[in-house]
Amino acid sequence: MDVFDELVRLRALGQKSALATIVEVNGSIPSFQTAKLLVREDGSMAGTIGGGCVEAEVWNAAREVIATGKPRNMQFSLGQDAAYDNGLICGGQLQVFVECITPQPSAIVFGGGHISKSLCKVLDLAGFRTSVVDNRETYANRERFPEAADIHAEEYEDVFPKLFVNDSTYVVIVTRGHRDDMRVLRWAVSTSARYIAMIGSRRKTIAVIKELEKEGIPNSEFERIYAPMGFEIGAVSPEEIAISVAAEMIAMRRDPDGKWRSLSKTVFADEKLRAVLL
Repeated sequence: MDVFDELVRLRALGQKSALATIVEVNGSIPSFQTAKLLVREDGSMAGTIGGGCVEAEVWNAAREVIATGKPRNMQFSLGQDAAYDNGLICGGQLQVFVECITPQPSAIVFGGGHISKSLCKVLDLAGFRTSVVDNRETYANRERFPEAADIHAEEYEDVFPKLFVNDSTYVVIVTRGHRDDMRVLRWAVSTSARYIAMIGSRRKTIAVIKELEKEGIPNSEFERIYAPMGFEIGAVSPEEIAISVAAEMIAMRRDPDGKWRSLSKTVFADEKLRAVLL
């Protein structure tokens, strides 16, 4: 199996992996410089960097790299330890670089209005694979969204089963009204999406969440919703709002631990909303 073909396949499936590459060699080793080992999320492998204890140690490091997203630089001396008595004592040294390969982040934008038009342009520039969903064909079409990878002009409930969502997926809800927002949010909170954002005022957010709570959806499901969406930069126009939302998504992508969280608030991090909802 070709490592690069498999890497592309995994990214298309939205799955993480770790790629280990021999980047430097001194002396004799049972492999060669640039040899690669790909470790999948489930621990299975493609390719090899020579087998034996070195590969076993690199496999362990690769699992850690997948979990943390932080690369590792590893040094090995094949003659320094009796643990390599299984045939790997060649007297050489090698350096292995292990990096996390993440899938391209995908953004699903519900609603085809003015904000969505600007948002798709910005997200495409920022490296997101964007899909647009609207139940009106006049709003969900290729002429209106030339940058979108996928466009769905169908009822939302008909589209939900067709969407692949994982922790690299970002959901933005900007439909034409409260009821449609509620339809999408009901589905979104049941997914593993990394980011769920909804446009609207505090009053609208409260109204939508309260209605969904009446349906039996637990309060805890709404803790990861960003509403009002976007960084608080005083955005007014559709273009400015799109930039504020894209910035929030980029911050979530690059800094999941929340370095920029002070600029943005989830529903329950907003004290005014929290006081009403809890």
